[in-house]
Order: sequence, then structure tokens, then C-alpha cells
Amino acid sequence: MRAVIVPAFGPVETVQVGDWPDPVPGPGEILLKVEAVAANFVDTLVIGGTYQFLPPLPFVPGKGPVGVVLALGAGVTGLAPGDRILAMAEIGGYAEKAIAPADQCYRLPDGLGFVEAAAMSLAYDTAWFALHERGRLAEGETVLVLGATGAVGFAAMQLARAAGAQVIAGVSSMDKADQVRAGGASDVIDLGAPNLRDSLRDQVHAVTGKHGADVVIDMLGGDIFDAALRAMAWSGRLVVVGFAAGRIPSVKANYLLVKNIEVSGLQISDYRKRKPALVRRCFDEVFALYAAGRIQPPPSRRFPLADAAAGLSALLDRRVRDRIVLLPGA
Repeated sequence: MRAVIVPAFGPVETVQVGDWPDPVPGPGEILLKVEAVAANFVDTLVIGGTYQFLPPLPFVPGKGPVGVVLALGAGVTGLAPGDRILAMAEIGGYAEKAIAPADQCYRLPDGLGFVEAAAMSLAYDTAWFALHERGRLAEGETVLVLGATGAVGFAAMQLARAAGAQVIAGVSSMDKADQVRAGGASDVIDLGAPNLRDSLRDQVHAVTGKHGADVVIDMLGGDIFDAALRAMAWSGRLVVVGFAAGRIPSVKANYLLVKNIEVSGLQISDYRKRKPALVRRCFDEVFALYAAGRIQPPPSRRFPLADAAAGLSALLDRRVRDRIVLLPGA
């Protein structure tokens, strides 16, 4: 089969597309014909060798492929060849075929296409856990989404709005305001405003009647994390999802005490290993919201598998606003 191959850790431009042995499902696994798979920022970390969990070289990258079940390994029940599924594989998705644990495969609802499901993969489950498991979001609360134009940010806005929250989107420039409003934000703040330490808080207070943000979903870190702490409501919860801004921040514990606020982290892969039933509940709720028309997949841009390096490069330099989806069959 054709696959994207990582012969050595390095820049995304060094990945190769070539022949790779067809995978064979072992006990408890399924074999998937991959129809679509999203290009994720975390994939670039794995390719570059900077992620916390690294596969042995060489390997095929790609998390969360979507497609059709081809075969079942020993002991698999509840799935059958021909089922349309999202498979939460950790690696191997950038290929024509992939292996995934059967207990981490989720049937797609009728009407949800492969490309649209791939665009939701790894973004909507991450956002759901950030909002509901780590952030304990309640109806009527205010959510501040930092990095709102990214895949997880878009998903967080959609899911928070569906949960009855006031959604504030943080953007690097206000020319992106229309984009995040279309994604579900009721209010927009400018993360590029001067004196971020004060301006972020002032903007959040202006749209919340000085209440602040009950939940903050932070994909950025750095100075933006520092400023967001000052914009939180009493007893607020900030969830760290990533550090796209570059610097890994720290916080003085006395500040948490004074405002009764919490800072927690989210590593979604651990939930799939430790609490698979909760992950299944997550996807059941996400797919039910889609079926009810209450959320929608993000806009996507399609790349053939042969152009995987170009797609990953476009992801990193943000040339493409849409979710990048690779098509093995193209």
C-alpha cells in the first residue's frame, strides 16, 4: 500500500511517500481502509521527534483516520466489515490502510461524510474533554477560547455554544473576527492589542459585565496564558491544551488561592487508554449534536496523500485557514 513514511525524525518536508507493507489486524484490532485523515499539529511534533510518545523508526504517522472496516482481528465484536468508522489510532493513519484498537473505533452517523468526520477527528474529542471533563462547564457560564481559529478552538466554540455558554473567542487580529463569529463566538477579543497583560482582562470584563471567564481553554500558552489568568472569574477553571505560542508558562500558586481558580492540563491520549468508556460517551454526544444540527464540522481543504508534506507545511505556516485533510485515494 501507499503511505507517508518517516525514516528519521525531522522537519515535515522530509517525510516520504512510498510503499509500505499492508498491516494485519491482531487480536482486538480492526483493519481500516482509510478514506480521509486530518493533518494535526500533534502529528508534526511526532514527525519532528518532540512529542512525549514517539514510535520506533521508521513509521507511518497520522492520528484518527476515518474510513471503512475491511477486516477484524480475533475477538472483535460489535463491528463488521463495511462499517463506516472514525478510528482513534495513535499512528498509521497517513496510509491507504491502517490498524486501530476496536474499542477505540466509533461508527459515523448517517449523513456525516468521511472528509467532514476526519476534520472533526482529534479536535472535537479534545475540545469536549477540555470543556466538560477538565473545565466542568455549566450552562450559562462564560468560556474564553484562546487559539480560536485552530481546529480545537473551532470545536470548543461549537461545543460550548451547544452547551448554552457565552463564547468569547481570542484572535491574534480582529480581521479574523468574522471567521470566529461564524464558528460560534458571541464575542471576540483582540490578543494583539497593546499591553496584553491588562488589555485581555479589560476586554473580557467588558463583554461579561466584569464577571470574567468561568472557563478558559488555552492552546497557546506564553504571555497569553499569563494574561488570561487575570481575566478569570472567581472559581474559574483554565485548561491547558497546548503551547502553540512557544513558551511553556508557569503560575504562582498564591494567585490560584486568592481567586479560588484552578489550572489543569489535558492529554487526550491518556483518556483513551485509561477511560475508554468516557471517550465513547464523548463521541456519542458529539455525533448526536451533529445529527441534531447543533454543531457542524469545520471547513476543510483537501490534499492527496502524495502531497502530505505540502499539507503539513501549510498547517505549520498557517497559509490555510481551513482544516487540512489528506485523501489516500486521491
